[in-house]
Amino acid sequence: MPEFKVDARGAIEIWTIDGEGRRNAISRSMLKELGDLVTRVSSGREVRAVIITGAGDKAFCAGADLKERATMSEDDVRAFLDGLRRTLRSIEKSDCVFIAAINGTAFGGGTELSLACDLRVAAPAAELGLTETRLGIIPGGGGTQRLSRLIGVGRAKDLILTARTVNAAEAFSIGLVNRLAPEGHLLEVAYGLAETVVKNAPLAVGTAKHAIDEGTGLELDAALALELRKYEEILKTEDRLEGLRAFAEKRPPVYKGR
Repeated sequence: MPEFKVDARGAIEIWTIDGEGRRNAISRSMLKELGDLVTRVSSGREVRAVIITGAGDKAFCAGADLKERATMSEDDVRAFLDGLRRTLRSIEKSDCVFIAAINGTAFGGGTELSLACDLRVAAPAAELGLTETRLGIIPGGGGTQRLSRLIGVGRAKDLILTARTVNAAEAFSIGLVNRLAPEGHLLEVAYGLAETVVKNAPLAVGTAKHAIDEGTGLELDAALALELRKYEEILKTEDRLEGLRAFAEKRPPVYKGR
């Protein structure tokens, strides 16, 4: 049985984790399907933005499927974490822009999934947290590193060491989410954000995404040199010339991704 419902709308797709009964938790089969979906959109140019959300209104993704985890050996857990880390990294490395539409609770691996996305939109009922220390472990899907890069070391320690959760309003106030959606309008807001992204030049968007991600943590001169290299890549594209022509002719640009 498929773990995701895919709603394809041209350059934008909506992937809904279809596991409401288990709070959309991350199982081995769900992780495998997510990896396959990321590979598909990353290997072509048709899909420009992906919205990931959860079925129902209770949970975006409650983290690892703890019932399945209880049956795993230590080696199984290591293999699962390796797959999780590789899949989340593939989201970051993709030229597609990924938007997490957080419809409910996002704990542990659920928050880590949202952190791997480029942008996050939260419903009023959203609640996020890296609660692993409460279970005697630490975040294993990149949470300690991505959260601190996003909201700062001090705030990341506050959340991870206490294992506390934050509601949508606090998540927005600390920069953990980018947009707050009114009740009942989560996908509308997320889709509008995706539409805004895909109107822009595809090569420029993908290159800007990678420049930001790869430059984070570099010393400033090295980061500026990286930015210049990325800029030079875009300078040679047809889309750059189309953007200039469209501006001069006062018309919307028609980008072709080349």
